Amino acid sequence: QVKPVESGGGLVQPGGSLRLSCAASGINPMGWYRQAPGKQRELVAGIHSGGRVNYADSVKGRFTISRDTAKNTVYLQMNSLKPEDTAVYYCNFYPVPYGSWGQGTQATVSS
Repeated sequence: QVKPVESGGGLVQPGGSLRLSCAASGINPMGWYRQAPGKQRELVAGIHSGGRVNYADSVKGRFTISRDTAKNTVYLQMNSLKPEDTAVYYCNFYPVPYGSWGQGTQATVSS
């Protein structure tokens, strides 16, 4: 199994935006997950092979998951970011993650 490779994180002010990318092979359902300091990893958004999407209540209306199958890449557009969105973001299979986790990408929302 190829380990996912996440990128696109950074430091942004509250209200700002980031676009995360995940290089992952195949057209399997994929999800974005995040883990904040001292908290368990949680699902943020998932996209099925046919394009149907699901979001955690905390990010609905602010985050958008999408995929480019030609590029084997899954994206997470994050708008209106809040300090509580600060976390390491990972991608993995959805709805049940399994196999190897990538190193993730850090997103920090702070003024």
